Amino acid sequence: MRITIVRRITQAFFFALFLWFCICATPGQIFFRLRGWPVNWFLQLDPLVALGSILTTRTLYAGLLWAVATVALTALLGRFFCGWVCPFGALHHLVGWIGWRARSVRERTAVNRYRDTQRIKYYVLLVLLAPALGGLALHLADSSRVDPLGIAAALAILAIAVAASKRADAKLRRPLSLLAGLAVVWASAGWFLKLDGVASSALMTGFLDPIPLVYRSVNLLFLPLADSSVHLVFAAQRHYETAFLTATLFLGALFLNLAIPRFYCRFVCPLGALYGLLGRYALWRVGKKPGKCSQCGLCGSRCEGGCDPAGAIRISECVLCLNCLDTCNDHLMGYNTFRSASGETLSPDLSRRGFVTSALCAVVAVPMLRLDGKLGRNYDPALIRPPGSLAEPDFLDRCIRCGQCARVCPTNVIQPDTLREGLESLWTPALNMRAGTSGCQKNCTACGEICPTAAIRPLSLDEKLGLGSFSQSGPIRIGTAFVDRGRCLPWAMNRPCIVCQENCPVSPKAIYVKESFAEVRNGRLEAASVSGTTVTFSGPALRAHRFETGDFFAAVQSGSLSERRRIVSNSGNSLTLEAGVSPRLVTAAGGKFTLQIRLQAPVVDPDRCIGCGVCEHECPVSGRRAIRVSAEGESRSRKHSLLLK
Repeated sequence: MRITIVRRITQAFFFALFLWFCICATPGQIFFRLRGWPVNWFLQLDPLVALGSILTTRTLYAGLLWAVATVALTALLGRFFCGWVCPFGALHHLVGWIGWRARSVRERTAVNRYRDTQRIKYYVLLVLLAPALGGLALHLADSSRVDPLGIAAALAILAIAVAASKRADAKLRRPLSLLAGLAVVWASAGWFLKLDGVASSALMTGFLDPIPLVYRSVNLLFLPLADSSVHLVFAAQRHYETAFLTATLFLGALFLNLAIPRFYCRFVCPLGALYGLLGRYALWRVGKKPGKCSQCGLCGSRCEGGCDPAGAIRISECVLCLNCLDTCNDHLMGYNTFRSASGETLSPDLSRRGFVTSALCAVVAVPMLRLDGKLGRNYDPALIRPPGSLAEPDFLDRCIRCGQCARVCPTNVIQPDTLREGLESLWTPALNMRAGTSGCQKNCTACGEICPTAAIRPLSLDEKLGLGSFSQSGPIRIGTAFVDRGRCLPWAMNRPCIVCQENCPVSPKAIYVKESFAEVRNGRLEAASVSGTTVTFSGPALRAHRFETGDFFAAVQSGSLSERRRIVSNSGNSLTLEAGVSPRLVTAAGGKFTLQIRLQAPVVDPDRCIGCGVCEHECPVSGRRAIRVSAEGESRSRKHSLLLK
């Protein structure tokens, strides 16, 4: 069997496996529901996810140990992940093949040549990793704490870097020195600047890392579209914010393959750049065997990485599509352990100016994003994170914007955040209580269980509900509900409504009501006659059946004496009451009755409210709800505490 056929079968298998994991990421009892399927496996294979997490948090989440295997295989085999495993790469490969399969050999050779602009992806990698690296430098330079293990690790990394730089190509020595210098500058700044999170780390890799990107796009965009009519995966239609932005990035990357095959892989992909650096000294690599080459150019006509296989092959750009082996009429191209007979170019073609510019942009990115004080006193209380989320600085150090928590949420209340909170919050999970089928369910911990980096930590049900050994700390709170008395029907408009109180899932309820009676507009009437439970008025003054809901009462008062009776039914000029009224009192009052409505105005008990948002979701006031959840009182940050303890 031809090697390219084997590669296509492998790509199809891994892409189908990826789609299967996307479908399975739904809680339920059926075999294709989330019942032990490793739905995060492709994310766990991603070394860029693991590296970013290590740099920002100085820890490696257990599930990300899979990335070690990917790194080891890349160092042995080259960029096998790009050409054989990556589901996003398979899509690029397919679209590029469809767009260019009918073109001539000359046209394909011209479009598949190596371009100097392919170095851009290495600058993208630097821009995404430098903020995380700066956080590590700041941690080591923090004068308030001493971390012997961290200092030892930093010294070991520095020693390895110095040793590697002596053997590195001349083009890389100065950029490596400049990078080390930037880290020192950042650490020095962190020693003196204490600006509430301004000079700190940030995990930016999820914006363009292809694995979180394809997870986010398929789960939050294409799967809801495909399931909109059959409802095989979702019980109801799913809606997600940022859909247009997600579609623009995903489809734009795919359609650019019609201009240049695997455009994203060649020019943008930061994961591909990392694999290029890891695989530049791979034991096995594509290259020419010794022999006479006819210079037909067929190997370059189908090269997916633009690695120039006919000349001095660029090892860091080769995605192991192995098309050159399949097309070579001279049988000179091979996958060998020896160097290519036509020469090799191992290092990426990086310019000093581009390297410095990218590093400086990355260094200033975090202070520019954080100078608005959103991580301090200027935090946005409308931004509500899922239960179990870490404190905001730590959360942003871990979240890779993969969208898995939004995908697994059974009520669709978790949404990818928009640009309203700034660039750093884009695609991170936030709760929109108006979306989906309900608020955050009390007995659900799915988002924490599926999060691949523990930005949302796993919670036991006892911890979330504050039971057992967690009874002292109480339940996990994601915010507090506030009643907007200017929009609440009982408070503002004298209309009966207890929907929020009835739907509050907390026991005892976090919402209680204050009962009061308010006079109905034009509700003062004079009785013509009273017969038992029926009161007749002179002239048609009432709208028939208006007061039959059980919330309306007829009151009569004389001095300190008064009686109030519930209205059972009414016609245009009479009322039927639940019980009769004292004739003597009616006479003393001159036959004057007052129509009243009983109101049960909701009040939130902040000691019991957990911010689940069920009340906000069920509130009948359309548009801006009359009861809304705010982040005040959330468990993850004492600075956001609502009550003094």
